[in-house]
Amino acid sequence: MNNASETIGLIAGGGQFPLLVAKGAAAQGNRVVAVSFKGHSNDEVHRIVDVWKELKLGQFSKLINFFLENGVTKVVMAGTINKPKAFDIRPDFRAAKLLFKLATKGDDVLLRAITDEFESEGFQVVGPHVYAPQLLTPAGLLTKRKPSDMEKKDLVVGWKIARELGRMDIGQCVVVREGVITAVEAIEGTDAAVKRGCSLGGKGCSIVKVFKPGQEDRVDMPSIGFKTVQGMKELGATCLGVEAGKSLFFDLDKSIEFADNNGICIVGLTSDWVDN
Repeated sequence: MNNASETIGLIAGGGQFPLLVAKGAAAQGNRVVAVSFKGHSNDEVHRIVDVWKELKLGQFSKLINFFLENGVTKVVMAGTINKPKAFDIRPDFRAAKLLFKLATKGDDVLLRAITDEFESEGFQVVGPHVYAPQLLTPAGLLTKRKPSDMEKKDLVVGWKIARELGRMDIGQCVVVREGVITAVEAIEGTDAAVKRGCSLGGKGCSIVKVFKPGQEDRVDMPSIGFKTVQGMKELGATCLGVEAGKSLFFDLDKSIEFADNNGICIVGLTSDWVDN
């Protein structure tokens, strides 16, 4: 609980995440000012925050001015943005200037640059898990069923490959079947990568999602949830490994119950677990 109320500037994408962050920030005694993006954001956020404004992607100057006008002290980003649609943005001058300076446009590079811009205006950028700590993935075996020997080997392989991909700022998720990588996540997102990997690898695939080494954890933590676990059953995937403490797991209890009822194994991965 905060000792003094602050004004939190929430940059709200899609899904339930911005709702949980807004509610968590308000429960800690803060005032919440939100910006949403047409065609990308969860409009339910508007009903539970103190002040809100809808903008188009790329209107960076308007976003910053709105936060300044409303006395925002901390900025938090939560929710998904449809990446293919994001290519259609028309950046304002400030956003275009920021993009022009970047050598590459990977997620981590872009989000780090955006974070720097906010901090240059005096805002403190904080991780969304500060207001929704219950979403952090626990460590260790989370389901009744343990991974088989082959599944554990696949989790180890997936962990190593996913971290290497993360270092190149490509993606956070891989699909593995008996030591063979059947899919890596890129711009399409986790669920699409899982579907492709399982269609190629067949039944018995393992899915691994990790935090990118050196990633800006205040603005881009990997996340997974019930939809992915539910999809695993339909696709024949049997094991899921998610990096513990650095990843967000939505609807965890519901996901574990579903996994237990369908023979799926879920593990909160740590380097110690992988090395043992």
